[in-house]
Amino acid sequence: MFLYILGLVAVWFVYRWYRETKRVSNKEDKYVYITGCDSGFGNLLARHLDKLGFRVIAGCYTGKGEDELKKVSSDKLTTIHLDVADSESVSKVAAFIKTLVGQKGLWAVVNNAGISVPSGPNDWLTVEDFKPMIAVNLLGVIDVTLSVLPLIKKAKGRVINIASVCGRISPFGGPYCVSKYGVESFNDSLRIDMAPFGVKVLCIEPGFFKTNVTDTAMLKNNFMKLWERLPQEVKDDYGHGFLDTTLEQLDERYRQIVDGDLMKVVGCMEHAISALYPRTRYSPGWDAKFLWLPMSYMPSWLSDTYLIKSKPRPKISAL
Repeated sequence: MFLYILGLVAVWFVYRWYRETKRVSNKEDKYVYITGCDSGFGNLLARHLDKLGFRVIAGCYTGKGEDELKKVSSDKLTTIHLDVADSESVSKVAAFIKTLVGQKGLWAVVNNAGISVPSGPNDWLTVEDFKPMIAVNLLGVIDVTLSVLPLIKKAKGRVINIASVCGRISPFGGPYCVSKYGVESFNDSLRIDMAPFGVKVLCIEPGFFKTNVTDTAMLKNNFMKLWERLPQEVKDDYGHGFLDTTLEQLDERYRQIVDGDLMKVVGCMEHAISALYPRTRYSPGWDAKFLWLPMSYMPSWLSDTYLIKSKPRPKISAL
């Protein structure tokens, strides 16, 4: 009986692998709109899709990002300034895309733009610290998606949202995990809404990869700035050695889990765009598959125990 079940599982995996190898046709007629193309995943994806023949519309936050991307791309790739936190900017880009794609519609939008600071214990923050990141990571995703959704429906295309394993479990405080949980929720509800229209809504949940979002120098600077502005009573709660221990552990932990192969994520993004039968969710990265995702299914007391023990202990908790 066991061998029979094992055989069925093997057959299913082979069938899934074969099914997922099939790709959509006429790539040269399909427009793909990507946000956050200045660097990281968005930049690599734009260049990769350009080489595959897709007509890429790359949203960049800076003029430098636009110029550098143009230098390494074909004439088919179009760059445009985009600030996802600014609705006027989002609307202008959407109007430009509508004129560009015409009756073909937009094959895919990839909501990739995101920021990761400020991050830290929640009692180090104010509500004002949450607003900018939520504006980019969550409201920006919603705004960009809704601005081009009629064009996506016309093409019966795809919406690809870049969430995170931090949309499944919260290993640290601050607005980042909050924003990514929101992306997961928006993604799931939109997937149900768009199913009758033939639109596929897909989610990428990467683990920790070496990008600007996980830059340790930036994260350390963020922690130090937050610490400096804390009231003395909060500093006393945590103890004066807490900051130094946190910074040391940050380096150690990131050396252990951060993956430098960004193409693992880009490959999943490309599959979501070009596969005839894409997956609903992708979890690139060994830590996503074998640590964070399994932990998200554990009882809270068990995952909480691991997360609490993996962090520096405030002085007050040792009393």
